[in-house]
Amino acid sequence: MAYATAPVPEATHALSPVPIRALLPWAALVGVLTLVLLYFVGAEQGALSVLSGEAVHEWVHDGRHLLGFPCH
Repeated sequence: MAYATAPVPEATHALSPVPIRALLPWAALVGVLTLVLLYFVGAEQGALSVLSGEAVHEWVHDGRHLLGFPCH
């Protein structure tokens, strides 16, 4: 009795690593966005506020408490 065998796939080549020069702009963008988000969550009120009013404070209020920033 003959048995059918599954075809053996060819060896796949490992993906080449991404060069650091290609990652640097993305890392810089993520870093800047993280700092802006941290500013708005942690410091956007009082004397350092960029935007007037309480709108930003109300939008990030729960996140501020979650991250340990006091606001009251």
